[in-house]
Amino acid sequence: MFDLGPATRRVAQLVGGVTDDRLDGPTPCPDYTVRDLLAHLEGLAVAFRDAGRKDFGPTTDTDPQAAGPQPLVDDWRTALPRRLDELAAAWRAPEAWEGTTRAGGVTLPGEVAGLVALNEVLIHGWDLARATGQEYAPDEASLEASYALQAPTADDPDQRGPFGPPVPVPEDAPLLDRVIGLSGRRPGRRPDGGPGAGGKSG
Repeated sequence: MFDLGPATRRVAQLVGGVTDDRLDGPTPCPDYTVRDLLAHLEGLAVAFRDAGRKDFGPTTDTDPQAAGPQPLVDDWRTALPRRLDELAAAWRAPEAWEGTTRAGGVTLPGEVAGLVALNEVLIHGWDLARATGQEYAPDEASLEASYALQAPTADDPDQRGPFGPPVPVPEDAPLLDRVIGLSGRRPGRRPDGGPGAGGKSG
């Protein structure tokens, strides 16, 4: 088991710092505006919440890539933090980590799904912070779990993560930069497509 609460709370804090004039701006995800990214965060929070509860249905069985960007709900400033809280709460139940579950139409072990949920929140939190000019400092335990999940193995050194092929980052770089590099993003990337282009939505 792993507590997703520190990561979800950090992203919820970022949501509070998003102003209306940022909603149509670019993000490090080329396919997403800030508005799209917020909607994606809400959708994945609901999907992985239900995966943790093993409450299967459209929220767990729909491929988000096939569905495309979803509309942002009107009350997103309160709805998204609430969904993130629900996500963390669902994965505090021991049974969430046991057996198998489904997310994005894929069946996978509960212990893997929980870490994938953490990784999605953490990486897209970085996307949101970078796109809206906010500081982002995830907790060390979440960063270590994300790094371990994404790191290539000896059996598959060219492993592509869920967001694309890794981007080289110096081994002595901060852990957050190394995690972001493994996600296919360049730590110095500007959301307007400037130096550091790379990464995709996911």
